[in-house]
Amino acid sequence: MARIIAFDYGTKRVGIAVTDPLQLIATGLDTIHPKDIIDYLKKYLLSEQAAAFVLGDPKQMDGSPSESAQHVKGFSTLLKKNFPDIPQYWVDERFTSKLAHQTILQSGLKKQDRKNKDRVDTIAATIILQYFMQEHRL
Repeated sequence: MARIIAFDYGTKRVGIAVTDPLQLIATGLDTIHPKDIIDYLKKYLLSEQAAAFVLGDPKQMDGSPSESAQHVKGFSTLLKKNFPDIPQYWVDERFTSKLAHQTILQSGLKKQDRKNKDRVDTIAATIILQYFMQEHRL
């Protein structure tokens, strides 16, 4: 089976998470600068197959698109252009960053390590992927 790759897209960082080949476990993979994401994925996909991309859908509390929604839609278009055969799915990403911060706090990491924003984005991508996997369980 191919992996599912999830993204927590931001204009400064993109958190990436992947499933194992059996699509049972979500794991944080990396955090990349947005300008480097396509090259990163091209290299990654030379050795791994992707069944789908999952993107966090940024929304306001009332369900309307947030300010960052336009950036994520642009990223989605870029993914479609470069990887037209990989389907995309969207997951509501409200509260994922807050959950990521709580996860880091509960992990027992030192204060300096808890401030690592790359870690927050990777964990947020993992949470997005976990939501997707829960919604699509057979």
